[in-house]
This record gives sequence, structure tokens and C-alpha cells, in this order.
Amino acid sequence: MTSFASLYEQAARRKGGAAALEALLPTPLSAAELAAIPDDRWLAMMSKCIFNAGFNWSVVDKKWPGFEAAFAGFHPLRWKFMSDADFEHLLKDTRIIRHAQKILAVRDNATLLCDLAEAHGSAARFFADWPAKDYAELLILLKKRASRLGGNSAQYFLRFMGKDSFILSGDVIAALKREGVVTTDPKSQRDLRLVQQAFNQWCKESGRPLAHVSKVLAFTIGA
Repeated sequence: MTSFASLYEQAARRKGGAAALEALLPTPLSAAELAAIPDDRWLAMMSKCIFNAGFNWSVVDKKWPGFEAAFAGFHPLRWKFMSDADFEHLLKDTRIIRHAQKILAVRDNATLLCDLAEAHGSAARFFADWPAKDYAELLILLKKRASRLGGNSAQYFLRFMGKDSFILSGDVIAALKREGVVTTDPKSQRDLRLVQQAFNQWCKESGRPLAHVSKVLAFTIGA
């Protein structure tokens, strides 16, 4: 694979120099900062990313205050016990996008967060303590145990919460193919683990987090 230093130089040239590139790199939250985020915010972001899928994100953003009101702040214990009456009410609530399976995903993911909280003290602590070097395993776990959090929805959820992460955007995938890491879009567990190995190598070379490596890779390809 190309060294991270060379990838960084390519990205910097395309973005107008190192200073311009650095300004575009996200700063992940520390484990302590992640652990301090209330579990209702994790359920809210999970749900927002799920509702974003297949919709114009600006539409979801505009309606989001209505979602927060309709779901009464997204407290996991409340929505773990979503009743049939709750579900029927939400299906008629014009403040939200009335997509039945995505509404039910709130209940299922609330149950998961409650299970994580019982095992780890809080769901936030579980996500905070998950090591970046095994990030792909977290994606695999979410695909198995969460509802509608396969693929990019899980990746955006974790990035938006501040977890150190990579996002397999079209540009990142193109860069990974160019570097010989994968030959097809990395959807299988095997390919996700190959991607993780490559990211771990670049992180070790550079001393940078996954999020920086992910952005630099993307900027070697696209805008």
C-alpha cells in the first residue's frame, strides 16, 4: 500500500495545502467525552441515521424537532416498551416520517441500548470503550444486533456521535481498491476486516485516528 505520508501529500495538493487539509479533518471525542453522552442521545442519533437512509437529509433535519417531541426525547427504557397503541399513534403523527419499519427500529434499538446499559453501566460506556483498532467488529456487531444499522447508517451514526471511525464512502472505497486492499465494495465481514487491517497500518504509521485516515483517503479521490 502507499504510505500514509504519500497519501497525505496527494490529499493536501488537491485541497490547497496542508493547512487547508487539516481544517477539514474531524476531531473524534475522547472515551471520557463519549461516555458522558446520555444514552437517549445515542438512540436519537441511531434513529436519525436510520430515517436519513433513502430520504433527503435536509427533510429529516427540518422535521427533527418534531421527531424529538413525538419520541419524547428518545429515552431507551421508554421506547423499549413501545406498545401497539404507541406504534399506531406514531403512524398517524405528522411531525415525523411515518415509515412503519423505521418506527419499529426505534423500539428494537432501544432494547439493544438497554441491554448494553445493563451489561456496561451505560450504552455510552460500551461505545466509548470499544477500541478503534477493532472498529470493523463494532460495525459487524451493530449489523447483527441492531435494527437497520447495517452498511453506512451505522458508520454515520458512530461518526456523528464523535466515535473515532472510518466511513466507507464511494471515494474511500475507490481509494481502498486503488491501494489493493479490496477488489469489491467491502460488505462482507472478511472485507471489513481487511479494511480494518489497512487502516490500522496507516494509523500506526501516522499516529492519527481512523477519522483522519478516512478523510485523507477520500480526498485523494474526490472533492
